[in-house]
Amino acid sequence: MSKVKDLKLAAEGKLKIEWAESRMPVLLIIRERFKKEKPLENIRIACCLHVTKETAVLMRTLKAGGAKVALCGSNPLSTQDDIASALAKEGIETYAWRGVNNKDYYWCLDKVLDTKPHITMDDGGDLVTRILMKREGLLKDIIAGTEETTTGVIRFRAMEKDGVLKYPVFAVNDAQCKNMFDNFYGTGESALHAIIRSTNILISGKSVVIGGYGHCGQGVATMAKAMGAHTIITEVNPVNALKAYYDGHEVMSMEKAAGIGDVFITVTGCKHVINKKHFGSMKPGAILSNAGHFDVEIDVKGLRETAKSVRKIKDCVEEITLGNGNRIFLLGEGRLVNLACAEGHPSEVMDNSFALQALSAEHIVKNSDELETKVHKVPEEIDLDVARSKLKSLGVDIDMLTKEQENYLTGWKEGT
Repeated sequence: MSKVKDLKLAAEGKLKIEWAESRMPVLLIIRERFKKEKPLENIRIACCLHVTKETAVLMRTLKAGGAKVALCGSNPLSTQDDIASALAKEGIETYAWRGVNNKDYYWCLDKVLDTKPHITMDDGGDLVTRILMKREGLLKDIIAGTEETTTGVIRFRAMEKDGVLKYPVFAVNDAQCKNMFDNFYGTGESALHAIIRSTNILISGKSVVIGGYGHCGQGVATMAKAMGAHTIITEVNPVNALKAYYDGHEVMSMEKAAGIGDVFITVTGCKHVINKKHFGSMKPGAILSNAGHFDVEIDVKGLRETAKSVRKIKDCVEEITLGNGNRIFLLGEGRLVNLACAEGHPSEVMDNSFALQALSAEHIVKNSDELETKVHKVPEEIDLDVARSKLKSLGVDIDMLTKEQENYLTGWKEGT
């Protein structure tokens, strides 16, 4: 039923999943309720997500709710083989292994889609795109989908605009408990951790160029600055650029930053943010990395065409010698650096994101007859419920509005 690298890795993966569970209290609270209520009974869920220990906690939770779950990886270098093996051993259909080629990547997607899902869970939008382009016969069974990333939500909004989106999709990425925490703290910490882990460089004193200043870029820049880096932001959005400036970062074009940066981190969701015109300007020893979902933000093909030679230094680190003799270094083949070169976001922050995924799946089933074919927001009450549960798990109490305060905030008659 599954295809993974080596089932002998399952015991190691199981221990890592248990470690993640010890850091994901909100999802475990949901799991306990799901076990009793079975809100996903007989629901088939197809998931294209990063196969990490945190994702495994979500898979176990959906299964506890009664769902039949099938999982494939959403990035060729993000699958943790021991986790995939552990899930397969537990009877969760899993089609994923690290280093999958393009042909096998889509074979894995198709195997997951062969389960004829009622719900799709995407990380980047490849499942939905595959259904719309190659597997339209599956649409009759699908109720709705969810999307984890900024990149995927952008794709689905484009589908909605073009009139080709065929079923409702919930933008989990846009929920506050996702983008304010996962995108900011998760990407900020895990991207830098991956760069340090794969290179062992000192961040302090380095000029770190961050391409993009959305939630993810803000997180990366904040963490880099806290570690003593000289932070430089490149942007196309004038409001984001202005915020970066007032947050204390240098702001300039990538063309100018190319000759200054020691470390480059793209996190824009856009294509060729760093391209051929920038490589030749870079300092010897410059490090290139991408923290956006797809491997298009750095023009890797253009970089290899520009190269005089390419040499693999170690896993996930390539030395590129340019025509001018300068050597620069590419991390993780230009793929998502925090997963290609490390383990991804901390479990604590994925607790929020995957709690939203589980509760969104429950919401989809409960409201299946009322959902319009469009990109939906996660209901605010789900967002607030996740935040409340997280605060409770942390032992944090907050104030509650009095009736007088509620009336004041919802009324208009009381003034000066």
